[in-house]
Amino acid sequence: MIPGSVWGATEAELEQPLPCDDVQPGGLPADRAISIDAPPNVVYGWLCQLRVGPYSYDLLDNFGKRSPRHRDPALTELEVGQRFMSAFTLVSFVLCRHLTMVSGKICVTYAVRPEGAGTRLTVRIRFAGSRILARALALGDVVMMRKQLLTLKELAEAERTAVR
Repeated sequence: MIPGSVWGATEAELEQPLPCDDVQPGGLPADRAISIDAPPNVVYGWLCQLRVGPYSYDLLDNFGKRSPRHRDPALTELEVGQRFMSAFTLVSFVLCRHLTMVSGKICVTYAVRPEGAGTRLTVRIRFAGSRILARALALGDVVMMRKQLLTLKELAEAERTAVR
């Protein structure tokens, strides 16, 4: 297995087809996944927040501007062509199921599915182009994506707790 190509994903999730597989076939895949103690619609709502912030290391990938800590329900009004995280363009989505976006030779799908009383969030990134560059990108991405998923988990779970 290539270092950085998997974080948190199960064998079954690695085999599950996602929309990015059709958009960027042949690209090097990198899979990430996390369980979140919040319903899928809340997690999906936080994924839509990626339109306005990366929710990772804001100092590095958001020019020091903090990603919003309160969810804006208007951001769930999606249409193909919208910008996400300033560098990605939304290419497909199914409400409360998945978002798929592209930036150059990188395609990523964020998919939510029920898991018990919570949600399983799986992400697959496909890096096209040079295998050496793709491996380097996957290794760097695992650090940034891990932080992003942990931040989204924290925010979604805090929202669920606040509603109780």
